[in-house]
Amino acid sequence: MQRHRRVIQAIQWLVVCFYVALVVVPAFMPLPPEDAHLYNNLRLFAQFMFWGIWWPFVMVSTMLLGRVWCGVFCPEGALTELASRHGLGRAIPRWIRWGGWPFVAFVCTTVYGQLVSVYEYPQAALLVLGGSTLAAIAVGFVYGKGKRVWCRYLCPANGVFSLLAKIAPLHFRVNEEAWKRSTERAPMVNCAPLIDIRHMKSASACHACGRCSGYRGAVELAARSPAKEILATRNKDVSREEVMTLIFGVIGIATAAFQWSSSSWFVQMKTAAAEWLVERDSFTLLQDNAPWWLLTHYPAANDVFTWLDGLCILTYILGGGFALGLAVLAPIRMSARIAGQADLSWRRLALGLIPMAGAGVFLGLSMLTLSHLKAERLALEWVAQVRIALLAAGSGFSGWLGWRLMAPARPLRRLLAFAVYLLPLALIVAVWAAAFFM
Repeated sequence: MQRHRRVIQAIQWLVVCFYVALVVVPAFMPLPPEDAHLYNNLRLFAQFMFWGIWWPFVMVSTMLLGRVWCGVFCPEGALTELASRHGLGRAIPRWIRWGGWPFVAFVCTTVYGQLVSVYEYPQAALLVLGGSTLAAIAVGFVYGKGKRVWCRYLCPANGVFSLLAKIAPLHFRVNEEAWKRSTERAPMVNCAPLIDIRHMKSASACHACGRCSGYRGAVELAARSPAKEILATRNKDVSREEVMTLIFGVIGIATAAFQWSSSSWFVQMKTAAAEWLVERDSFTLLQDNAPWWLLTHYPAANDVFTWLDGLCILTYILGGGFALGLAVLAPIRMSARIAGQADLSWRRLALGLIPMAGAGVFLGLSMLTLSHLKAERLALEWVAQVRIALLAAGSGFSGWLGWRLMAPARPLRRLLAFAVYLLPLALIVAVWAAAFFM
């Protein structure tokens, strides 16, 4: 990868062109006719590629290969770095370095995307994805010099990628001793995501671009156990913001966002609220005059949200997401306390949930994949078995990680702590099982 930078750059710009075409062109096309298919209608094809193929398998690639998507394929990464090379080169201010941005950006993008139906309409996709890309270019132009400041601190997907990369069996390994022994004189590597390569121990921030491969004979692409990084992580290496992104973002908010449209609880909540408003002759929230860029408004497709719809979606996603997050957080904290290990904080123990969280994100995104395939009348009898297998794999891996993290504890404490640790895993599995099979 280090020797073939031009090939990687060519790949990046091909992806940029493909991305721009699929984001911009469909937004100006009419609604597809009823007999349209993925293979003969660009709007449907773009929806399927972005939400049915692109994002689900970007998540899978991160869990398998680390953040190679970010370093080799991501169009926003390529564009923000280009802008940074020719930009103002200003120092990165402290407010950008705030560790909470990955969580805030993820939640805001997820919720807003649901309000404008980003998965269904290319105009909304252009607004959300195009807006994110323009922001990436603007940040790159102003801050850093040839760097990816946007990717490191502000990208809405950065927090998710950082977490999932921890279980990737492929990573760039740094041998600090070899680095110290090396007498090689070589220019410093331009690490676009601003990593101190010499001391890099985690795959979370590494974009796996390969620029540092072989540097001082100390950096190499290597295989590892998917559990190695989490088991080797120390308490001080796990930030509160990182764990909040995992528990309240990826597990809580994302799960609620994937499930609200098919939830009977959502229907009951909205019906009760509408009846309460009608009984009091209050019809303001029942109007559907919101602009499309604020709430879904496509009369030609018979798809229009009222203000009440938007309020209920916000309530369900934020309220339900934070409720689920709290239901996961409480037993994790209790489990760590029962284990009684000085080297096992609740934040470190929470990292054991990453495989389950990754399985949940893929299951949620693949719901969109399956809806497109169902519309094409493809046989999908195998879906239930695959979903069960993914839930079993994610919960099983997370359970095993939790058990290993508690290894130094006394036997009885370990058993009790592990029993409590299993509660959030059982809850997450139950939430997904209810969505799929009830």
